[in-house]
Formats: sequence, structure tokens, C-alpha cells
Amino acid sequence: MTEPRAKFCTVDELAEECRAWRNQGLTVVLVNGAFDVLHVGHLRYLEAAAAYGDRLVAAVNSDLSVRLSKSELRPIIPEAERVEILSHLWMIDRICLFDSPSVAPVLEMLKPQIHAKGTDYTIDTVPEREVVAAYGGRTAICGDPKDHATTDLIGIILDRFGKTQ
Repeated sequence: MTEPRAKFCTVDELAEECRAWRNQGLTVVLVNGAFDVLHVGHLRYLEAAAAYGDRLVAAVNSDLSVRLSKSELRPIIPEAERVEILSHLWMIDRICLFDSPSVAPVLEMLKPQIHAKGTDYTIDTVPEREVVAAYGGRTAICGDPKDHATTDLIGIILDRFGKTQ
């Protein structure tokens, strides 16, 4: 088992490692997301994605990327802490951060054989599907139904506790 702190690396460092894994005949799976306020839906998605291959890479949206895609009020948990939390999960082999609005540049650099997305997507709605297909990879949809979301959790917390504070 990899030491949690050793799981984090730059995209450049990870590109070399992914190439080596592929050369060893290992299947690399990439998941991506903010993973802001980790919940059971995230865990089920990650576990299902890990089952598609031999190595699971988590590309995590940086704080800047989350603010640009979600809201100025997000993320709730800073990127360093989100990476630290994810690094303790058994199914994740490596973690990198990315600033771009899309994970496409990371996919182009790492070339995972499988890009796994959650069930809030279909194969046809994954924005990066053409990027993945262009280098010979495939897109997979996995995890449980999208019954869990950080935005929903924030709403529940505000409803239950925001009025008493």
C-alpha cells in the first residue's frame, strides 16, 4: 500500500508513471472531480471506477477551478485538505490537481485507458469523451445513482443549522 503523502504528484510526474504502468500492461483509470465535502456517493464512484483497472488516478479540481465551475463560495474544503483526505482512500493510487475548467488537458497528458465518470453523466454527455476516444481510450459510467451531492449536503446543513446560528 502506498504511503498517503506519496500519492500526490504533479501531472508531469504522473504522465511518466502512467506511461510506465501502461508499458507493464496495467490498465490506468482516471476519475476527476472537486471531491468537496467527501460523501458516500464519492466513495461508491471511486470504488466502482477502481474495479475497471489496475491503477486509479484521481484528478482533483484546484480551488481556482472549483470557484470557476461552481461558485465563489466553493470549495468548502481547500484543495490541500481534499487531496489529503483522498490520499487515505485505499482505492486511489495517485492524485493530481488541475486548474483548467475541463480535465481534457490532464487526459491528453496521462492517456488513461479508461476515463470513469459518475452516473450524473451518460457516455454521450461526458464533455471529454472525444478527447479520450482520440487517443484510443474509452469512457465508462460508474457508481451508484446520483442521489448524493455536496450542494445538497450544504442545503441540508443550512436548513437544519443555519437558522439557529
